[in-house]
Amino acid sequence: MAKLHIKKGDTVVVLSGDDKGVQGEVIATSPAEGKVLVKGANIIHKHLKARKQGETGGIVDAEGAIYASKVALYCPKCKAGVRVKNVMDGDKKVRVCAKCGYKFN
Repeated sequence: MAKLHIKKGDTVVVLSGDDKGVQGEVIATSPAEGKVLVKGANIIHKHLKARKQGETGGIVDAEGAIYASKVALYCPKCKAGVRVKNVMDGDKKVRVCAKCGYKFN
């Protein structure tokens, strides 16, 4: 199983594609596929059929999955998408901004 540099709840910036520059929170991650769901990015139109009587069908907007390599963690200190490095803080591993040293965890 692959390991992602992004976690659920992180604020990220989309680096490439139609939604380049969009900033949003990670809703879910899929390490097996190497993809993430970002709030407000890669919006797709789902066509839903009414399954029960009285339920309405229709077209619903939802977030589509993006490859994790297409997003970068957003650093509030640098105000940009940055690379991260792992640093040992005592006996705990902490994600740190590679440019300014901001701690994400």
